[in-house]
Amino acid sequence: MNVQSNTENAQDTAKSDARKVALICSKGGLDEVYPALILANAARMAGIEAMIFFTFYGLDAITESKVDHLHVNVVGNPTSPMPTMIAGLPGMETLAAKMMKSRMEEMDMPTAREMLEILADAGTELYACELAMDMMKRTKEELLPQVIDVITAGDFYDLSEGAQIIFT
Repeated sequence: MNVQSNTENAQDTAKSDARKVALICSKGGLDEVYPALILANAARMAGIEAMIFFTFYGLDAITESKVDHLHVNVVGNPTSPMPTMIAGLPGMETLAAKMMKSRMEEMDMPTAREMLEILADAGTELYACELAMDMMKRTKEELLPQVIDVITAGDFYDLSEGAQIIFT
């Protein structure tokens, strides 16, 4: 009985010592979504448990009708090589997104949709924020099938207990 008890204690300790990361993705630009996807992928490759909580415009990354049409925010981006006067012209965000997607294809990077599929297959848990869903008038049926559930901020804290939380 004492051996079994020690084994159970060792298993409980191993579970609580497992590294976990919880990423919050709140922005929906192509250049803003990828950091969360890349960090989650790196975590899974290192054997670290990962989850992503998509909120506000980050919901675009997991919305079926939007995931393939993410843009690049060039207006108001202080590090953009494009002057604000030009960045604000019609079609500039689309052009910037096309250029970024072209470069990503050259580098053989998966699309956002493909990354989400890869992450889900690797065990990354994907969640949508209930409040943001209500605010954006979206339904669970509009989300990609890889999204596990629509949860509250409180649920996020419960699910991410013991995790390193990273806001991207």
